[in-house]
Amino acid sequence: MAIQESGEMYLETIYILSQKSDSVRAIDVCEYMGYSKPSVSRAVSLLKKYDLITSDKNGYLVLTDEGRKRASKIYERHTILTKLLVNIGVDEETATADACRIEHYISDKSFEAIKKSIKGHFNE
Repeated sequence: MAIQESGEMYLETIYILSQKSDSVRAIDVCEYMGYSKPSVSRAVSLLKKYDLITSDKNGYLVLTDEGRKRASKIYERHTILTKLLVNIGVDEETATADACRIEHYISDKSFEAIKKSIKGHFNE
């Protein structure tokens, strides 16, 4: 099932926050992304509907196996594309912003080719 770019961004954010803490709340997502509570609430509802996240009895957001798989894929694309752009001379802020846009649209085939071509050129 395809989720929109915004859904992928929420998924990636939950993934990043879950790497730092076992307790990720919707308010943490709001603060990290700078979005309103209603916006995050809608996104969380959709991600739950698609079985990409659940919430435990305390309201903490938990990635499902499929959610973790998708989020880690998005995050890998983001980090590698950012490093690639920085490596070719793009400033970090622009590289991060551009990687964030590219990560949602690049095909698996193209991304794998990029990974293969840069292997060993810089720390991934």
